[in-house]
Amino acid sequence: MSQTVQQQDSAGTMPEGVVARPDGVFLDLRRLAPELVGAVDALFRSGYVLRGLDYPVLARALYDVGPELAPNAELLARIADRVEPFPALRKTLYRNVKVRDGEAEYFVEPIYLPAEELPDGTLLPERQAELDFDEFVADMWLKNVRFGIQVAEVRAALAAPKGERVVAARDLEPTPAQDAQVVEVASELHRSDAPRQRADGTVDLTSFQNRFPQIKQGMRMLQKLPGKAGAPGRTIGGQPMPALQPGDVDLQRLAGEGTLIARDAEGEFLVAAREGFLDVDPKSGKVALSDKIISRDGVSGRTTGNLELMGAFEEFGDVQELRDVNGCDITVHGDVFGNIHSSGGTIVLGRNLVGGKAINAKGDITVLGVASGAIIQTASGTVTIKGRAESCVISAPRVVIAEASNCEVFADEVEIELAVGCAVAGRSVKVESAGPRKSSEMFVYVVVKDVAGHEAELEALQKQSAKQEADIALWRAEHDRLNGLAEVRSYLTLAEKLRKGEIQLTPAQVPQLKKVAAAVAPQVKAIGQLLQSIRTTEDALAGARARRDELEALKRDAAARSSVRVMLVDGEVLVRTLPLGDATAGNFMAQSKDYKAMLRGPRLDSLTIFTGTSGSVSWHGAAPVEAVPG
Repeated sequence: MSQTVQQQDSAGTMPEGVVARPDGVFLDLRRLAPELVGAVDALFRSGYVLRGLDYPVLARALYDVGPELAPNAELLARIADRVEPFPALRKTLYRNVKVRDGEAEYFVEPIYLPAEELPDGTLLPERQAELDFDEFVADMWLKNVRFGIQVAEVRAALAAPKGERVVAARDLEPTPAQDAQVVEVASELHRSDAPRQRADGTVDLTSFQNRFPQIKQGMRMLQKLPGKAGAPGRTIGGQPMPALQPGDVDLQRLAGEGTLIARDAEGEFLVAAREGFLDVDPKSGKVALSDKIISRDGVSGRTTGNLELMGAFEEFGDVQELRDVNGCDITVHGDVFGNIHSSGGTIVLGRNLVGGKAINAKGDITVLGVASGAIIQTASGTVTIKGRAESCVISAPRVVIAEASNCEVFADEVEIELAVGCAVAGRSVKVESAGPRKSSEMFVYVVVKDVAGHEAELEALQKQSAKQEADIALWRAEHDRLNGLAEVRSYLTLAEKLRKGEIQLTPAQVPQLKKVAAAVAPQVKAIGQLLQSIRTTEDALAGARARRDELEALKRDAAARSSVRVMLVDGEVLVRTLPLGDATAGNFMAQSKDYKAMLRGPRLDSLTIFTGTSGSVSWHGAAPVEAVPG
């Protein structure tokens, strides 16, 4: 039987879905893949082999794996040149395959055909046979290796002159899935570390442009990109391996205060529900918006440079030496070695202030740790140091310290549990225990109102009042003398009766009255002037007395406000008054050197209240102060 006839006979017995034509063997792609797999299986089990097999096309048609098929109007995929029977003698040439761990291992070794006698009587001796790739595929199919044949490796092994072990087929592992992810969609989320440009066009190399982004309401900040499942795999037996599913991400988990989740046709977004400063928690990843600027990287030349802030600020890192933080309502949880300046609100330092400054124009200052070698000032508020203060200059309307050593403290009200080697001044001073420290003396000053000006004014008022009283006495005596003259008294009595209408003058009496009036006119005028001087001087005297009473009351009030109490004197302690004017006593923002000079320098205008090495001190400003030799 000729090859063509054989092809035609084969075509007549082809399973449904397999089309054998003179120009090749095709699979009908209009059928479902399982049907085509069954058709190819039936073909191989019927004892046929596909000659000129295009294995990648076969794999694509059956399992949708491999290169895309070329467009075909007939929807036919050419998989081979022809169909031929698989001779039984050659089937015996192919050995078993070892399948394990997703691989089919085959040992290619020299194979020999046994001796045989042809129909015409010709005797063929035993001879070496060559294995064929098309036959190999058909044989592997029947041994349930239907997918993943490594074409190049198998062909090379079959052509090798020596025996060779080859991985004939491999599972196709599912491709990795692409997990859902969150991406930034707003450029405003990124901080700019470029040097800040000043208003005059110059560049400030100590500050950065945009270290703390401010987000507008409604701005999309983050977007969730959905995950994508991986491509499914396939075993060498042709069975599907399920696709790997992507991991999901919960965008809600990142939604902090001031944000919300919005979903629309474009996707799922994290949106700003309000305007505020961006805050990203490094542990949880939560994104929040706050009225307060929150930093976690510290303030240094590397991270932020100097800061000029418009709103409240909270720093979880340290503020390095020589760095300035200027703002309002400032909280630092780390150590501060630089300078904190607040225009208001509060300053809260969660740890230590070392060698720097904490200055508040209006508001409280609290240091929870140690303050060392620092300057701490507020014009209006309370300075509270929970830990220890060492070698600091502290000034405020009110100061509360747990332990102070070698400090200068100037306030209106002072409360210290333990003070050693300090110079403390205030209108009201309370110290639980006080004493010297090595070479540093312990001074306690009670600020009293400087009434030297009041005393001078009182003395001047006293002299002025005495003179006024003497003048009034002289003027009254002269008034009484003139008023006692007979002609003056008669004229004044007659004039009073005429004024009241008690008597009436005849025409003949009028010239006589004018004559009398002319005679006493100088005395009457002098009496009027004396009365005017007396009234004016009495008014001035009343004003002077009122001012005197006012000054006396101011002196009493000032004295009542001043007090000092030292519960335990432990070592040499000197307690003295410190007379100050209102402007100086109420100035808590002076230079630190001025407070040092005031409290450590010599004082000639103060009086000693106490000097000693033991005991206690309790003094009120109303009590008399006697100079005690120091």
